[in-house]
Amino acid sequence: MSQIKEHTFSNVVWHSHTLDRKQREAVNGHPALVIWFTGLSGSGKSTLAGALEQALFSRGIKTYLLDGDNLRHGLCSDLGFSETERRENIRRIGEVSKLMIDAGLVVLTAFISPHRAERQKLRELMGEDRFIEVFVDTPLAICEARDPKGLYKKARAGELLNFTGIDSAYEAPEQPDIYLDGSLPVESSIEKLLAALHNHNFLPI
Repeated sequence: MSQIKEHTFSNVVWHSHTLDRKQREAVNGHPALVIWFTGLSGSGKSTLAGALEQALFSRGIKTYLLDGDNLRHGLCSDLGFSETERRENIRRIGEVSKLMIDAGLVVLTAFISPHRAERQKLRELMGEDRFIEVFVDTPLAICEARDPKGLYKKARAGELLNFTGIDSAYEAPEQPDIYLDGSLPVESSIEKLLAALHNHNFLPI
């Protein structure tokens, strides 16, 4: 199998296009980047990512939101939830995000992505100036009380194994680009996000 893989890659060459990211950014009027929301299940990261996309879109920013459940219906439908498969899921999302950056878009993602090393690899893949890590810090008790998909209930009952926050560890970012208190109202968090993006000259808003 390794010989087949090696042979395949030896015949694959990256093709450079006439149009590049800088040209697309110039037309769009803003830089391309990934805004990566991380936090426990139920922390509110998906809600915040969706609200931020609406706020950016209303300001003329070209965006796309990558949703974990949606991607598992297609691109990642062959993956389960073992540690190895979860890492592969994030790797694929990273590669898709990188392509969308090349297309000149602002990509928003909301994934637990529990490992610091994994998120660091994403930052290196995108480039330091193209990756914004947003940590939605919400106490486990609040996440579990929300439990929008009933996953915590299943995990507590032993019906769902390797669930982050219960029997699988979550490594919180030590120095996230943007820190959000997930127990606060969505509106105040969006104001903070927009202000941070503006102050760091990420977006013309």
